[in-house]
Amino acid sequence: MNILSSKFREVFFAVLPVTLIVVILNFTLVPIPNNLMWQFIIGFILVTIGLTLFLVGVDLGITPLGMLLGPIITKWNKLWLVLIAAFFLGFIISFAEPDLIILGNQIEYITSGGIASITIISVVSLGIAVLMILGFLRIIYNIPLFIILNILYAIILILAIFTQPEFLAIAFDTSGATTGALAVPFILSLSMGLTSIKKDRKASEKDSFGLVSIVSAGAIISVMILNLVTKKQEYSEILKDNSKESLSVAMAFISNITEGLIDSLFAFLPLFLIFIFLIIFTKSINKAEIKRITFGFVYSMVGLGIFFIGIHTGFMDVGGTIGGYLVSLDSYVFLIGIGFLLGVFTIIAEPAVHVLTQQIEEVTAGFVKKSSVLIALSIGVGFAIALSVLRIVVSGIELWHYLLPGYLIALGLTFVVPKLFVGIAFDAGGVATGPITATFILAFINGAAYEHSNASILIDGFGMIALVALMPIITLQILGLLYRIKSSKKEV
Repeated sequence: MNILSSKFREVFFAVLPVTLIVVILNFTLVPIPNNLMWQFIIGFILVTIGLTLFLVGVDLGITPLGMLLGPIITKWNKLWLVLIAAFFLGFIISFAEPDLIILGNQIEYITSGGIASITIISVVSLGIAVLMILGFLRIIYNIPLFIILNILYAIILILAIFTQPEFLAIAFDTSGATTGALAVPFILSLSMGLTSIKKDRKASEKDSFGLVSIVSAGAIISVMILNLVTKKQEYSEILKDNSKESLSVAMAFISNITEGLIDSLFAFLPLFLIFIFLIIFTKSINKAEIKRITFGFVYSMVGLGIFFIGIHTGFMDVGGTIGGYLVSLDSYVFLIGIGFLLGVFTIIAEPAVHVLTQQIEEVTAGFVKKSSVLIALSIGVGFAIALSVLRIVVSGIELWHYLLPGYLIALGLTFVVPKLFVGIAFDAGGVATGPITATFILAFINGAAYEHSNASILIDGFGMIALVALMPIITLQILGLLYRIKSSKKEV
């Protein structure tokens, strides 16, 4: 029970600041309807319980499964079998990622079915699968990560010139959404499992990170190619619907129970089938490991289901309400300031962030502290949300005005930053955009764009996840430079 109580305290104090911000706003700037406020309070309880169970399950089941798969795959003598496994794992992990499902449903809803959710999910999963092959090849042949990233993002920048504004925002948003609560722990542990058999310890450390960043680029490229091969068209946006405000608190949660549990089951089913396959066809898992991983799957699946119910019912509606109301105020200072604060505190509540920061501290033998990474991530994400709000309230600012110079800076830093930090930074970009960002913050931004007279919810309401994914790449690479300077002084 120690691990449960430890995780519960960690999650409770992580989610609490966001909850307090909403409560304070309710009594000051934003009068939230009573039923929505009660939904949010109950949602806070469910999110805390669900996230606790999920993280315990990740430690017991998901991470050990990835660590077991890595060495098994690399022991196969034939390269083509390894690459087929990489493609297969990349596709099913992405296709089942909860954050991508949430984003796909949101896109389909806002475009009134013009862009189907299944189309986005399938195309992104295909892109992830192809880039997973490249990620495996990088680890096997020790290809420097910064070279691959510079080539991939050069391709992305070229494709962006020919991409519609709507698809530009969606492409970069899917990149962040596809590396969420389920995919990140598995991909990170799989990467560490692949590199654990290397004899060169320094090479192993550097290669432990970077797989997430490579597959994230696959999501962007695949959506951009989808836009190029399909006929360009105008997409109608959703009309206003206030029916949710009339639902009772009980009915609001009941209506989301089935959807939350199905999404959780759907997310874990592919991984569980892989686990069953390993038990049947390999002898590398003993009975104790089977029991532990099985319990981990149960904890994670139940926890994620509870988390989804709390998020969908308690957080998303309130996030949209706050964003829409703050736009109506005379001054946009409150909207931008609240956006910054929400960005700072929501990143702390993201489950995948805790997985990444813990693995960073372990791989670097405590040299890179978990707290330092969290602080850098929080500041970067806070600025990302503030810049996203600025796009809505200031006409003429387009997404590429941020992304072009931002990625040029990020890619330029890869040549001077310690190579371990390059992988950490780009992985953190995908990790920062987890279930709370993809739901509560996305609803906050969409609500602001929805109510602003000169904004388009499809163009200005999306792109936030893209900026959230970009800012940690820059901030953590700067953190890497500071550590290099600090370690150089100690050597002197």
